[in-house]
Amino acid sequence: MASSTSQQQQQTRASQKAADAAERRERLRRTLPATVELLQSRQADRIDDADIDAYVSLNWLEWHGGGLRLTITGRNICAQSVPTALV
Repeated sequence: MASSTSQQQQQTRASQKAADAAERRERLRRTLPATVELLQSRQADRIDDADIDAYVSLNWLEWHGGGLRLTITGRNICAQSVPTALV
């Protein structure tokens, strides 16, 4: 019985971690266009360091010559977040 309870607790923790990661990724997806605007206006100091690390690990931003730039994946994420006009 104790083993079953332990397994359930581990599954619950794993599920919570996955949900937290998905929520964080969605938040990053929503804020990526604003982050790109900050980069373009040379205000990268206003971007949280943890967010920068997350963007880089997701391959949405990359370090290039001491600065950050949007990757192709990041461009696609931004393009997906732009609302399309109804025809």
